[in-house]
Amino acid sequence: MTGGREILHKMKEKACFMASMPDSPDTRGKGGASKRITHGSHLVKGKSNHAMEDCLVCEFKQVHNNDLGLFAIYDGHMGHDVANYLQTHLFNNILKEHDVWTDTVSATRRAYHSTDKDILAKAFELGKGGSTAVTAMLINSQTLIVANVGDSRAVISKKGVAEQLSIDHEPNREREIIESKGGFVSNIPGDVPRVDGQLAVARAFGDKSLKRHLSSDPDVAIELIDNDIDLIILASDGLWKVMSNQEAVDCIKNMKDAKAAAKHLSEVAISRKSKDDISCIVVKFQ
Repeated sequence: MTGGREILHKMKEKACFMASMPDSPDTRGKGGASKRITHGSHLVKGKSNHAMEDCLVCEFKQVHNNDLGLFAIYDGHMGHDVANYLQTHLFNNILKEHDVWTDTVSATRRAYHSTDKDILAKAFELGKGGSTAVTAMLINSQTLIVANVGDSRAVISKKGVAEQLSIDHEPNREREIIESKGGFVSNIPGDVPRVDGQLAVARAFGDKSLKRHLSSDPDVAIELIDNDIDLIILASDGLWKVMSNQEAVDCIKNMKDAKAAAKHLSEVAISRKSKDDISCIVVKFQ
C-alpha cells in the first residue's frame, strides 16, 4: 500500500470511530410531551487482521421543526468503504424523500433502494464489499421507525422485557428466494450458511458480484414510544452472536448512563469471546 493510500485508509477508519464520542442528555418532545433521553455509543475493533469495518450514527438534530434522533449501525464486509458511505448518505437520502413526514415507511424503503443503486454505481470507487444496516429514526420522541438489511439488530425494552424490532436476514431463511434467482446457500459443517458460499447474510448494500442473488429491500417497523419503553439497543452481530436480546436488556436495565451502557455491552460481548467488530448504541428513556 502506498503512503497516500495508507493515510486515506486510516482517515476512513477514524471516521467510523468519530461517531462514538460521548453523547449528552437531551430533553425532547413536542407539544409539551417532553422526555429526558440519553444516548450513547461504543465501538470495539474485533480480533481479525483487517481494519475496523463498523460505522455508526448517533445524534439528535432539528429538521423542519421536528426533533429527530438518528441512530444507525453499519457493519461492513470486505472493507469499510460501503459502511462509511452509508454513514454519510443514508439518513440524508431518507430525509430528502418528498413524503418522509407523511409516509415514512415508503420513504425509507425508497431511500434504501436508491442508496444501494448509488453504491453499486460507485463500485469502482467503493470496492467490491458491502454492508448491513439497521437504522432507527426517533421522531419528536413519539414515533420510532426501524429499518434493516442484514443481521445488525434493533431491540427495545418494554418494562424490562426485550422485543426485537428488526429481522435477521439469514441465508437459510431466504433460501427459496435466493435459489429462485439462480443462487445457492451453502451449509458447510463448522461454518455458517452463506449465499453462494460467500456471504453470511441474505440482504446487504453493495456486494456487486453477488447482487443478482441478494436483496437490499429493508424490513421496516413502526413503534410508538410510550411510558412502557425503557430503552433501545442497536448493535452489530458482534454483540448478538454471543448475547440474546433479553440478556442485553438485563445487562444494562439498571444503568442510567447510555454511553456507559453501550460500553458495558461491548465489554460483556468481548468477555464471551466475541471476535468480530462490535458497535453498539443505547438510547435510554427517563
